[in-house]
Formats: sequence, structure tokens, C-alpha cells
Amino acid sequence: MANLRDIKKRITSVDSIKQITRTMEMVATAKIRRATDRIVAATPYALAMIEVLEAVAQRANALDSPLLHTHAHFKRAVVIVVVSDRGLAGGFNANVLRVADRFISSLKSRDIAADVIVCGKKGLAYFNYRKIPVAMSFKDQSADPQIAQARKIASYIIGAYTDGSVDQVVIFYNHAKNVADQVVTTEQILPVDSYAFKEFGEEEAEAIHSDESAKTAAASYQALTEARASATGIVSAGRVGGDFDYEPSASAVLEALIPSYVETRIYHALLDSAAGEQGARRKAMKAATDNAVEMVTTLTRVYNRVRQGAITTEITEIVGGAAALEEE
Repeated sequence: MANLRDIKKRITSVDSIKQITRTMEMVATAKIRRATDRIVAATPYALAMIEVLEAVAQRANALDSPLLHTHAHFKRAVVIVVVSDRGLAGGFNANVLRVADRFISSLKSRDIAADVIVCGKKGLAYFNYRKIPVAMSFKDQSADPQIAQARKIASYIIGAYTDGSVDQVVIFYNHAKNVADQVVTTEQILPVDSYAFKEFGEEEAEAIHSDESAKTAAASYQALTEARASATGIVSAGRVGGDFDYEPSASAVLEALIPSYVETRIYHALLDSAAGEQGARRKAMKAATDNAVEMVTTLTRVYNRVRQGAITTEITEIVGGAAALEEE
């Protein structure tokens, strides 16, 4: 059995780690709020984009955008992997990387090449270790993604898809279901499904109504929509109504809007992953703190037991010595 000094050192060490993990938990909790606020702030623009796309798509005679059409031959895909720059977040990174790696392997088994775009140092290290080429990478932005990052990715994939060098674009990231749980999500970015306009809008609306602060933002956005409707003759239900003339045509307007839609989807994935990262780190650090508290309690109990045993042994030796002296 370990001596008292070793146990005491172990208790001190675990207690120091507990203070670090508790501090990281508090920092992650504060960052969750900021990340959630960024999603709330970006959502009204996304909802407005969806409404406009729905309205224009209904009035377009034909959807001629190359981003809407599936290529006849499937030879190359782009895989966008969104993870974090830092660890200590439980299975946040491993879960996404495992699913993405499995998808890339399935493509290779069908003789389909894959270009990888990585957001986050952990993903870059993962693919470099496995000798998987990375076409584009971003570092030191996972906790604070910027629109310029989404714009650069969107420009790359739109250009590649338009000239026919890429036939599909898929993104993998962690969706922040709530402050504690994250769900690995796979979305096809290109080709754009025209039905995705409505689906994406409904998902964002559901997400924005899931939080109290988000409800306030949604109410403000609805009030703004109604105010604009009363001033411009737009239907106040939130959908673009009335008859409009599009120059040069509705199809041309739709084709101009779709790249912005692609950029918006990528940006929301980055924001969603950033919120999920802080939630995962908070959960992991809370578990580590709880384990440290339990370990300190167990070690203290062992320490007291060993100390009590040592005291009992000393008393026994003293009593035995005194008895031996009396016999003499």
C-alpha cells in the first residue's frame, strides 16, 4: 500500500487538475452563449434568403442553374469536414472524422476521387497522418468562424462544380442539438436540391425558436417583416406575395441568388459546429471535474485509513514496549 506522502501528493495533483477543468468548464459555458447569439443573429438573413429563393423559384419557368443539375458521371466529390482546433471536447472531433473517413473510403471503393476541405487543426492532423491529401484547410477559426471563410469555401466548390471537375459536395459537422448534445450531421451542398430551400428554412426556424433569446429575435424579425409588408404591399404572412417583374428574368435572378444560398449554408454549418464545440467541451470538462471530485474523495478516504492504520500501529508498538518494560 502507498505511504501517506504519496497519497497526499496524488490528492494535491488531482485537486489541481480539478481546478483547471472547472475553469475550462466555466469558460466553455460563457462561450456557448456567445456562439448561440451568433447563430441567432445570422438566422434572420438565412430565413429571408430562403423566402426570396422560394418566391423566385415559383416564378421561374425553368431552373437552369448548373448548381441545381446532377452531373451525368460521378467521378469526383468534395468532402468538407468541420471540426475544432483544440481537443478536450470528448468525442466531438472523433465522431465527425470517423464518419467522414468512412464516407471517403466508400467513395474510393467505387473509384470516385475525393478532395478534402478541412476546417480545424484536429482534422488537418488526422488526414495528414493518414496521408490523405487536403485541398484546402483553415486553422484557428473553429471557435470564431468568419463569413470570409464560408465565402472562400463556397467560391472554390461552386467554381469546381460549374466547370465539371467536381460532381458532388458534402459537408460533415456537429449540429448543436442543445447545450449538452451534438449530432453528427451530413448535408449535400451541391448539387442544390430545389426542395432544400423550404427544408433549410424550416430547420432554421425550428432552431431559432428553441431558445428564449432566439424567440425574441424571431419576434423582432417577424415585426420587421410585417412593417415592411405594410409599407411595400408584401403579404404579412412572411412569404413574398404579389406579382413582380424580374430583370433580366426570374431564372437569372435565381441563378444569382443560389451561390449566396450555398455560402449561407456553409456559414451556418460553421457557426453550428462552433456552438457544438463549446457544448462538447463544457460537457467533457464537467465530467472530468466530477471524476476529480470523486477521486479526491476516494483518495482522502484511503489517506485517512492508512493514517489511522499507522497511528494504530504506533500505539500498539508503544503499548507493547511498555508491557515489555513492566515484565522486566
